[in-house]
Amino acid sequence: MRRTARLLTGTALAVAAAGLVAAPAHGTGDGGGELRVHPSSVVPGDRAAVRTTACGGNGTAAGDASAVGAGSFTLAGTAHEGESAGEFRVPPSAQPGTYEIAAMCAVSGRRITGDLVVTLTSPGEQVHPRGSVKTGVGGALGPDPVQTAAGVAALAVAAAGGTWLLHRRARGDGI
Repeated sequence: MRRTARLLTGTALAVAAAGLVAAPAHGTGDGGGELRVHPSSVVPGDRAAVRTTACGGNGTAAGDASAVGAGSFTLAGTAHEGESAGEFRVPPSAQPGTYEIAAMCAVSGRRITGDLVVTLTSPGEQVHPRGSVKTGVGGALGPDPVQTAAGVAALAVAAAGGTWLLHRRARGDGI
């Protein structure tokens, strides 16, 4: 028993360690820094802002949002120390999904990426379901008096039979 527990524990730890080593880094490129997309989730037609510190002090970068259909955009230095920023508009024809937004630093040539999620509803918008639930034909064909009577009769027989069996058991007649 102890040997099996040790084997299972060792296997679980090995799988967990392999998963940590193989996990992809989110929002990073070929070198340090990251590309932050704000908001990270947009609806088609919205604007998205992109910021990074990977390009150095007041560095510029060429942004690429062609994966979502927005084309290229420029990141320029900002008043914040070492930060570059830019923005683009997600086209109204964009389909829901996760898209990679990339930027290439002008001076260092470093490529950095970040993710943008396109949804059909904005995060603050509450969605209410509409229409009927498609659950099959049970009751969807309208009230049928014959089927209703048959169901009530089946329930009555089951209740009477169960009561009779419980009564026999309580009297000690044996079942």
